[in-house]
Amino acid sequence: ILGYSEEPLVSMDYKGDPRSSIVDGPSTMVMGGNMVKVVVWYDNEWAYSVRIADLVKLMADKGL
Repeated sequence: ILGYSEEPLVSMDYKGDPRSSIVDGPSTMVMGGNMVKVVVWYDNEWAYSVRIADLVKLMADKGL
């Protein structure tokens, strides 16, 4: 569900990625000593669809 990348990628590189969020390692940083700026990429429609498919499979496996 959650990914991590050290690659210098842009938003189009994540199109069709099934993970809900991918943390952009090089863009994540500590600011002011006590705050962390976390940059995450995601393909909203595709990742959401994959999570719905996961939920349907889980429900089917449980006989719901």
